[in-house]
Amino acid sequence: MTAQLVAPPGGRRQAAAVRRHLALQLFFELALPLGGFYGLQALGAGQWLALLAGSLLAVPWIVHGMAKRRRVEAMAVFTLVLMTAGAVMTLVTGDARVLLIRDSWVFGLIGLWILGTLPTRRPFVLAMSRAVVTARVGEEGWRTWLSQWDGNAVFRRRLRVLTAVWGAGFTLDAGVRVVLAMTLPVGSVPLVSTVQWLVVLAGLITFHKRYVTRHGLKA
Repeated sequence: MTAQLVAPPGGRRQAAAVRRHLALQLFFELALPLGGFYGLQALGAGQWLALLAGSLLAVPWIVHGMAKRRRVEAMAVFTLVLMTAGAVMTLVTGDARVLLIRDSWVFGLIGLWILGTLPTRRPFVLAMSRAVVTARVGEEGWRTWLSQWDGNAVFRRRLRVLTAVWGAGFTLDAGVRVVLAMTLPVGSVPLVSTVQWLVVLAGLITFHKRYVTRHGLKA
C-alpha cells in the first residue's frame, strides 16, 4: 500500500497549472495544426503546402516551452528533428503523404522508446508520474512515493505494466496512422488521425486511472 499523503497548500494551484499546460499542449500540438491545414485549404493552398505550413505552427510552442523551462529537452528536440526531416522530404518529393507518415515515425519511435524503458530502473510511467505526484503532494510526497520503488516488488511490477500499456498504445497507434495515411484521401487524414489519436489517448488515460486506483498506486 502507498503511504497516506496530504496535499500541500499549493497542491491545487500546481494541479491546475498541470491541467492548463495539458490544455495548451492539445491546442498547439493538435488543434492549431489541424485548423491551420483546413484553413489554408479553404484559402486555396495546395494539400502539401497546407500540411507543411499547418504542422510548422507547432514549432514556436515547442521552442517556447524549452526557452521557458531554460533547458533543452530530448523529446522536444527529437520532435523538431523529425518535423524538419519530414518537411525537407516533402519539399523534395512534393508528396503530401510523406508528411502525413511523419507523424507515424514520431509516435512509433516514442512507443518503442517507452517499451525500451521497461527493464530500466526508471520506466516511463515512473518518470511521467513526477509532475502529477508533485502537484498533488509536493516534493517531499514525491520522494516518499518514489521510495517504494526500491523496496516493493509489486509496486515495480505494476508500474512496468502501465509502462508496457502506454508503449504498446503508442506503437499500435503509429501503425494505424500509416494505414490511414496510405489509404484515405489526403484531405481526410489529418482529421481522422487526430480523432483516432484522441480516442487512443482517452483509452490510455482511462485505463491508467482505473489501474492506479484499483492497485493503490495513487500518492
